[in-house]
Amino acid sequence: MRRGIYPGTFDPITYGHLDILERANKLFDEIIITVAINPAKKPLFTLEERIAIIEQVLESEYSKANIMVQGFDGLLVKFAQDIGANAIIRGLRAVTDFEYEFQMALMNRRLVDEITTVFMMPHEKYTYLNSTIVKEVARLGGDVSNFVPKAVENALNGKFSLE
Repeated sequence: MRRGIYPGTFDPITYGHLDILERANKLFDEIIITVAINPAKKPLFTLEERIAIIEQVLESEYSKANIMVQGFDGLLVKFAQDIGANAIIRGLRAVTDFEYEFQMALMNRRLVDEITTVFMMPHEKYTYLNSTIVKEVARLGGDVSNFVPKAVENALNGKFSLE
């Protein structure tokens, strides 16, 4: 079985993330979206909220039985090894992403040689898109419907209406 993990903070998940997921779904029998706890970041949504939003998006818009969502904290490549993943799926939007991702892929391979990192590029219409920009547009009252699914838009509106 070809099992890939798609790690990220997903704060929130965007159409760019989902585009990578759709492409990866053609390559893997099973994908685990691995929602990371990153102490270096201060997410808008809790881990539980991010997982719930992703599950809602998958259920309402994608209905993929072979895609699961799981929270994660620790060394990614060790987690991949523990769950029997063959690959780590990473999205590259621009050349600036490549240097960091390349270094991480080399380190992961050094740590656990049998786990491969697969780099995927989103459709060009999503190359500018990232969660930080989406949150900022939503915070300022802008329309994010072209960037995120309805469940994410609703969650963002709910968060920012509380401020």
